[in-house]
Amino acid sequence: MSEARTCILNTKQIDQKIMRMAHEIYERHYKSGALIIVGIKGEGAVLAQKLSKILKEISPLEITEMELSLDKKDPLKTAVLNGEFSSLRSKRIIIVDDVLNSGRTLIYAVSYLLDAAPKSLGTAVLVDRIHRTFPIKADYVGLTLSTNLKEHISVEFGKKESGAYLD
Repeated sequence: MSEARTCILNTKQIDQKIMRMAHEIYERHYKSGALIIVGIKGEGAVLAQKLSKILKEISPLEITEMELSLDKKDPLKTAVLNGEFSSLRSKRIIIVDDVLNSGRTLIYAVSYLLDAAPKSLGTAVLVDRIHRTFPIKADYVGLTLSTNLKEHISVEFGKKESGAYLD
């Protein structure tokens, strides 16, 4: 990579965004009793774990975590959930990913999970780039950032340090 990366969120800022998102989720679902947090494999699953941990600390909600693996080249045929698909029926679900760019990954995740007939389905992302190709929006957003189409956003969660970068 010839160009330098620009840090748009450091560890402290990411932690603050995740805390705020968790509080927003709880505010909208405080009467629900239970939530299923489904992270999209990779950084989306890490973000889902962080949100779940905070939700368990700040609320009496029963929080269940799951991970959804999608092959971005063939998302409908290769989706794999690391939990019992039938357990999603009539439940409130939040799908979590790190960056919302075109909406492709989230729309396929939603399409897959809708077959389980959930009671409600929401989406949460750390960074929303607002470059939609598919008709989906994030219900819970850490940071909305307008970028050009040539730029790339990457999120990295480390054991000690995390960051969101503009490449």
